Amino acid sequence: MTDKAKNMAHTSLVAIENSGLIVIAIATTLAMIKEVMHMIMIWDVTLADLLLMFIYLEVLTMVGIYLESHRLPVRLPIYIAIVALARYLILDMKELEVWEMIAITAAALLLGLTVLVLRYGHVKFPYSRHE
Repeated sequence: MTDKAKNMAHTSLVAIENSGLIVIAIATTLAMIKEVMHMIMIWDVTLADLLLMFIYLEVLTMVGIYLESHRLPVRLPIYIAIVALARYLILDMKELEVWEMIAITAAALLLGLTVLVLRYGHVKFPYSRHE
């Protein structure tokens, strides 16, 4: 493959990647607007609503960071997963069996510990591109 073909392929992939990120950002923004409109219509805001809004903001933050740095921060999807598990637990607590609540809580705890390990590794062993 020639350098020109490689450059063209790379440029195409970056354009597709950026287009996908823009679609994700627009879809997330629309979902956020829909949620706000729903809260206004019923004139009620619950903890589940706030957690869902937080998830939307985290997704937008992740898209913004990726567009700026072209690197996906590993911790952000983990934060989103923790909040999603908490939201699921809050919304469905009455319908969940005890073992299901324990499993969801254990999963959130495991994800929290994963964040701690990643943070410790990042501080102890900083990433350098030029090594």
